[in-house]
Amino acid sequence: MTVIGITGPTGAGKTTVLNVLRDMGGAVVDCDALYHELLRRDISMQNELKARFGQDIFDENDGLRRKALGVIVFEDQSALEDLNAITHRHVVAEAERRIAQAGAEGRPAIALDAIALLESGAGELCGATIAVTARPEVRVRRIMAREGISEEYARRRVAAQKPEAWFEEHCTYTLRNDGTQAELEAGARRLLTQMINKEDI
Repeated sequence: MTVIGITGPTGAGKTTVLNVLRDMGGAVVDCDALYHELLRRDISMQNELKARFGQDIFDENDGLRRKALGVIVFEDQSALEDLNAITHRHVVAEAERRIAQAGAEGRPAIALDAIALLESGAGELCGATIAVTARPEVRVRRIMAREGISEEYARRRVAAQKPEAWFEEHCTYTLRNDGTQAELEAGARRLLTQMINKEDI
């Protein structure tokens, strides 16, 4: 089974590429959704977070008080690093379990979807990684249309993330998405087929 990491900045088209892989019978692990799932049900991760940041970051129903945690980590770089170390370790461990499950199901491939794929260590689980990128102006327009937000806010979102060149430099392959969705789908299907079949690219 082929394990593929898919990353890239917001508005670039990762979802389209992931949907192509699903259509090909592949499995997908959304690492951001996985993080939120673990916050709700992983007692071990909850206990580590409480030990590091205090009981008060969770409410009486063990729901995370995001603002309370945010006040701590966004004013203290070492606290933010500790938060990432704890959460990334648990997400990567669960991603490993999902990969094993997909292999047992006979899936041809599984993709790990994460903006912080490379920084979190999840990229090390992958045989290869794909950067899905697009020009900032294109991404701004897509985010505005998708989320109904202002151009100013969309530009701030884009500016806050790493540039597309960073993703392209650190990944095995790149899918540029400055054109139509159909063009991206065709390019993604071609690349994914070659990766699954272990063809020279």
